[in-house]
Amino acid sequence: MSDLTHPLTPDWVSPPGDTIADLIDELEWSQRELAERLGFTTKHVSQLINGKAPVTEETAVRLERVLGSTTRFWLEREAQYRDALLREEQISLLAAQAEWLKLLPINHMIGCGWIRKFGNKGLQVAECLRFFSVANIEAWEQRYSNAGAAFRSSDTFTRDGPAVGAWLRQGEIKAAELSCQRFDLKKFKDVLKELRSLTNEPDPSVFVPVLIEKCSKAGVAVVFEPAPKKCPVSGATKWLTKHKALIQLSLRHKSNDHLWFSFFHEAGHIVLHSKSSSFIETDGRGLDDEKEQEANSFARDVLIPPKDAERLQKIRTSASAVLAFSREVGIAPGIVVGRMQKEGLIPWTHLNGMKKRYEWRPNEH
Repeated sequence: MSDLTHPLTPDWVSPPGDTIADLIDELEWSQRELAERLGFTTKHVSQLINGKAPVTEETAVRLERVLGSTTRFWLEREAQYRDALLREEQISLLAAQAEWLKLLPINHMIGCGWIRKFGNKGLQVAECLRFFSVANIEAWEQRYSNAGAAFRSSDTFTRDGPAVGAWLRQGEIKAAELSCQRFDLKKFKDVLKELRSLTNEPDPSVFVPVLIEKCSKAGVAVVFEPAPKKCPVSGATKWLTKHKALIQLSLRHKSNDHLWFSFFHEAGHIVLHSKSSSFIETDGRGLDDEKEQEANSFARDVLIPPKDAERLQKIRTSASAVLAFSREVGIAPGIVVGRMQKEGLIPWTHLNGMKKRYEWRPNEH
């Protein structure tokens, strides 16, 4: 992504005096003559032109009478100038805090289009503050710096709070763009029954829009977003309001068995647990193992109901047997393979060719 200039912060700051100077040049007036016409001292006119004296309401009225345009024009010109000065000052102050940027997965955020790239460090800090929708770094530290601490994390990976916070924030942003009906638990349970058969669709360009649309009608926003490095998450659940929930998926394991298990696991949190709870998923370890196990059981039983799961230990561990079983129970064979691997019925290296693999494409970020 190319370097950009913030549209509201130009590289130059022009005082209203520049416009005054241009006009008197066209009229071939001196500053002394302008001062006489305005009823000001030459010193005051000089300060107006140099931006040292503000254009007050009284001054704007006089400028309208002498140089034309409107009082509103001169007052707005002054307001724009003072606003630009304030922005310049703020950007300079933010540039002094540029070390903060090293905590964030900036390259990932830029590469995925979450934020714009700026050469000016102050502007880059401002851009990141806008992304997190916080006024300053102190507010970010309170809300996002240790986002992972409130969720489940894996002992296998190093958790990076700022990276987790950035990923979760992007989920909030994308969820806000999705129009959802008010949450309805019964409707959501019915939707989950419908979505189970969608596991047989191998093409994400087909099943993802259907998944998002059906869940939105039950009050659940589903977001797919790649996670940055040091953010070993596969999914997250969060209530954005009491009427709208978020399920966020990263596709970290890039196979259909993990994708669908992650989705139904997050859905389990929505169905089973309090709206005051939030969860983030990695590899099964967490701060609240009881709720995680409940969500695991929910996903497991929705995908392969217990009455069908009992037969798993009796089927032959061949591709044809797995395919026949998956057709009988109505789910993708890759999900059956993942379940058998998880329960030790077949090795982790066995039948992986029956799983569907997914990759993020640049235009999907």
